[in-house]
Amino acid sequence: MTERHNDPPPLHDQLCYAIYTAAIAVQRAYKPLLDELGLTYPQYLVLNVLWSKDEQTVGAVAHALALESSTLTPLLKRLEVSGLLRRTRNLSNERQVLIALTDEGRALQHRAGCLSDTLLAASTQTPQDLAALNRDVRHLRNAIYSQIGGWDAPI
Repeated sequence: MTERHNDPPPLHDQLCYAIYTAAIAVQRAYKPLLDELGLTYPQYLVLNVLWSKDEQTVGAVAHALALESSTLTPLLKRLEVSGLLRRTRNLSNERQVLIALTDEGRALQHRAGCLSDTLLAASTQTPQDLAALNRDVRHLRNAIYSQIGGWDAPI
């Protein structure tokens, strides 16, 4: 009887590793600018969700970021202490916490626009190349989630 080995391919040949390390590279490229803004990358993502649509529930923001609400809560507390957002109970449903930007949080959006320029320069790719890559990665992500469940991509 022949023994079958199902060893993983070398790390550098694995798509998951390429995506993982690419995400780290993007975060490292953003770090100096995020430091100037006084933000961590996860805080930047939370603010991005709110810049798209202000006043959302914790659950809606967590869903948009594919996180658990319990993971998001410490980030929200730090952003509130920084004066970038406020958390309030939903008057029509006391179990829900609403997240809204402060004026300072809203103003930060205009200062954060340079992150896209930073990624464009650091990647040495064209805007069209990055847009195509973004579409391909989102398509892959959505295909995987459609098979394993647990998250629906926000519209």
